[in-house]
Amino acid sequence: MTRRETAPDAVTQRHGRALWIEETGRCALRQEKLPAECADEVVVRTLYSGISRGTESLVFAGQVPESEYERMRAPHQAGRFPFPVKYGYAAVGIVEEGPERFVGKTVFCLHPHQDRFRVPVSAVHPLPDGLAPHRAVLAANMETALNITWDSGIQPGDRLTVFGAGVVGLLVAYLASRIIGTEVVISDIEPERAEAAEALGLRFSLTDDVPHDCDVLINASASADALATALDHAGFEARIIEASWYGERHVEIPLGHAFHAKRLSIISSQVASLPPGRRARWDTRRRMAKALQLLADDRLDRLISGETPFETLAADYPDIIGSAATLCHRIRY
Repeated sequence: MTRRETAPDAVTQRHGRALWIEETGRCALRQEKLPAECADEVVVRTLYSGISRGTESLVFAGQVPESEYERMRAPHQAGRFPFPVKYGYAAVGIVEEGPERFVGKTVFCLHPHQDRFRVPVSAVHPLPDGLAPHRAVLAANMETALNITWDSGIQPGDRLTVFGAGVVGLLVAYLASRIIGTEVVISDIEPERAEAAEALGLRFSLTDDVPHDCDVLINASASADALATALDHAGFEARIIEASWYGERHVEIPLGHAFHAKRLSIISSQVASLPPGRRARWDTRRRMAKALQLLADDRLDRLISGETPFETLAADYPDIIGSAATLCHRIRY
């Protein structure tokens, strides 16, 4: 198989720098040697990566339960939970070395924050024509939102509320609003999130204004209060989709009142598994390709709430993770 290299020098090509979370609340950039060259692998020079605040904040705080250490491993993660660990899953870059058909292409990869890395060809996803690399950092979030939408079973005409106007919640509401006839509301306790919702053409509400008798309610807020509100506002035989992950926290679910009388369903959604109704025809590669296609809308740039150079990421990371205003924070390499 023909291979070609476009790297500036061999020393640079053999090494990369990555963000490692060293202990609770502290991280650092480490230089590491890339794995030895193998067939059907590519070297990617990163252009951008994205911080997924919800999951990464739990990792940064050391709140991954020991029972979930293996299931929570990100693709190409290094180290072990709780610390030190190299974590992250939203990298966009240019293929510098590998099979001829890939060299020079811009690709997305589920990879931690690292300026240059080597992975199997099967791990990279070429960006579709017209998708700007700076927006492609949202691909993992869009993939999650697509899976949640499938799990929810939304139908044309459904009345739907999404709780949590973070990146995933906004993307779920965005996808649902494109199903003909749906009535979609996105709710958050932070009124500042209304601006991002309105930029995507979504109706925003605070908790007190959530409509009653909803057909589908999706909790993407990681809030037990939001889950309780969803149960209160569900219609007869409605579906409540719990898309949040709480780490080590215990969550109380109010299953009294009208829960049984209304025959409500609470459904778990997690991107690691395709919904049963999709598994016969879809795999994760097809799902990611569709997620990338769904990022074609320029309005989705509104979900990028800030940008930081990779060189200062170790110092800036705690403030990025700690800010409630963060949606997707982009790292520029």
